[in-house]
Amino acid sequence: MERTRRTLLAAGLAAMWPASRAIAQPAWPTKPIRLIVPYPPGGQTDIVSRWLGEQLAPVLGQPFVIENRAGAQGIVGLQALKQSAPDGHTIAYGNTSNLIINQFAYRKLPYDPMNDFDAVSQLGLAPLGMAVPTASGIRSVDQFVQWVRANPGKATLASFGTGSSSHLYGEMLKLHAKLDMVHVPYKGAGPAMQDVAAGLASMGIHDFASTAPHVASGRVTLLAVTGPERWPLHPDVRTFSELGYPLDVAGWNGIVAPKGTPRPVVARLGAEIAKLVQSPTGRQRILEMGLLATGTTPDAFAETMRRDTPRWGEVFRASGAKQED
Repeated sequence: MERTRRTLLAAGLAAMWPASRAIAQPAWPTKPIRLIVPYPPGGQTDIVSRWLGEQLAPVLGQPFVIENRAGAQGIVGLQALKQSAPDGHTIAYGNTSNLIINQFAYRKLPYDPMNDFDAVSQLGLAPLGMAVPTASGIRSVDQFVQWVRANPGKATLASFGTGSSSHLYGEMLKLHAKLDMVHVPYKGAGPAMQDVAAGLASMGIHDFASTAPHVASGRVTLLAVTGPERWPLHPDVRTFSELGYPLDVAGWNGIVAPKGTPRPVVARLGAEIAKLVQSPTGRQRILEMGLLATGTTPDAFAETMRRDTPRWGEVFRASGAKQED
């Protein structure tokens, strides 16, 4: 009888062990989640971030607070992320520009993308479109090139920041077409596209979320797209590669957390983001916001960052862009 009692007690304790381990794990989230957007309102990063917050809040049971921390091509926002507690309640919106290219564009960067952040999930690939003011009368890249050559030093390239993919694509176009064009960096794609649409800037190469309202209003005209394929929502606009320019390296957007964020938290958040982005509704919505949906695991996103770092280093050097202090 005593042996039976001990056996039953041991079995009961064993049955309780998984439950006790689950209870021991810290609950998450326990408060609102701060999503740092390293750019001003109105651009792709801001638009996608607000959509993510709206969709994930009911799933995770906590609201998302969008915090725009613009400045220095995303450096201000990502530095704020680095300094945040790694408890899963602060994350940031990253992209090729602020996570990869900044390593080459700035001599002194206050964060190390691979060592200061944990990859959560890649949201999607982010090709860009070259836009000019419709009032300019320019309707092709060839026409633009001819106009710039006829007006050396007068054309302006409006990028969403020094060292950004927008800047590098423009520098590569200048290099290969032998153009004399002035680079004007902005604090984000939204402000840059407003000036292109108003005719205050000659050209910009920006995400489709930022160009879409101006294309729809007829104030800007798309001439070409970066990346290896035509943009699904503008299939009549050719790629730069089709036109003979090597602007075919595609950028991407994704979510990162401070280094040391609990792995179960990173895994769950990554899984929820991937599930949302990969759903039929999510794919269509994110396409409308200028991304080709991916939605990856944390490990897959980290591997993409490692793989793409040397590739964009080569692009930066080939573009002729200069490092900033």
